Formats: sequence, C-alpha cells, structure tokens
Amino acid sequence: MDPDQWQTYLVTQQTLSEGRSTVEIVEKAIDGGIDAVQLREKEMSAKDRYELGQTLRELTAEAGVALIVNDRVDLACAIDADGVHLGQSDLPISVAREQLGDEATIGVSVSTVSEARLAAITGADYLGVGAIYGTTSKPQAPTAEDGLGLEALSDIVQTVRIPVTAIGGISPENAAEPIEAGASSVAVISAITAADDPAAAADDLRNAVGRSASEAETEAGDD
Repeated sequence: MDPDQWQTYLVTQQTLSEGRSTVEIVEKAIDGGIDAVQLREKEMSAKDRYELGQTLRELTAEAGVALIVNDRVDLACAIDADGVHLGQSDLPISVAREQLGDEATIGVSVSTVSEARLAAITGADYLGVGAIYGTTSKPQAPTAEDGLGLEALSDIVQTVRIPVTAIGGISPENAAEPIEAGASSVAVISAITAADDPAAAADDLRNAVGRSASEAETEAGDD
C-alpha cells in the first residue's frame, strides 16, 4: 500500500504496551484496520529487533499492511520490510534508496518547512510531521512538551506534494484535526499500544480519520 493510501499508522513501543507483546499489539491493530506499522523498539537489541521484525513481516504481509523500519536501513533490508523511516540525523535518503531500491518506501521526520522541502526534493515518499500536540513517547524531541501545532502542519502540507503523516499526541478524539489541516494520515504510539482494547482503538482512529477525509472530499467537490 502506497503512503498516499494510508490513513492510520502504528509506531511500535513495547514499553507502553501494559505488559503485552508488540506482536499482540500489532495483531490487534491489524484487526482494527491499521494501514501501516513502523517497527521502532529502540530499547531492544539489534538481534531482538530482527527476530521481532521477521514475525511482524509475516503478519503485515499476510494482511496487506505496510511494514516500515525506524532508522535502520540494514534491518529493513534484512527483514524485507517495505521501507524505512529516517530522522534528521540518520542516513541520507539517497543512501537508503541505493540500499533498499526504487520500490522501497522512504519516510522522513520533519518539523520545519525547510526540512520538508529538502526531504521532498531529495526523494522522500512521505513525511512524518510532529509532534503535533506534544508527546510523552519521545521526551527528547524539541516539540515534545508544547507540540508543533496545526498551523505549522498546514504550512508544511502546502509546501510539498508528497503525503504527510501527522504524529504526536494524536488520539481518536483529535485525529480529525490534522486531517483537516491537510495531513493524509495520522500515526500513533500510545493511543493504540496503551489502550485497553488496541483493536477497538485502531478502529476508532480509522473511523475518525475516514470521516474527516470524506468530509474534506465533499467540501472540495462543492467548491
């Protein structure tokens, strides 16, 4: 599935899963209709991430869900993932593309218009923008406490012609707002991972995004 077809995106973090395994969370998120899964798990060893990645590759491939690896181009290659998501301090897009091939999906985290422009012109397939509302999952992020905000998200969306995924503090209750600001999808960690019922949380998120996207299409048609 191409990034422009995604609506909901799960980023894994087992430390927030209330004692459940990442495999269990991903299984339930797939049941709830998630479109893409990013293997993050920075606390795990490379070996454990590789073994987990093999299992997630089987699950996502069977379900037709995209599997993206956070940061690690080598791991994405090793588990035959659909692509990689790069941060500002990771390998250049050109190097990732050389290693993964033309068909791979490459995403880049950005928080400014200039970062977005550079990522787009150097070959990113989609952008991850945030933290929109702030986040407790990445406390070291510059925007972690206050959030980047919807206006900044909208500015980035208007700057590029590739899909934009909003992340950071997003839940079913506020997921419509980034879509209304122009994002094509939303990514979450704790909204699904820490939920009592991850499948229901994924479904609620999907429905919230879907309703907002449908309303936006209707308004565009009326114009």
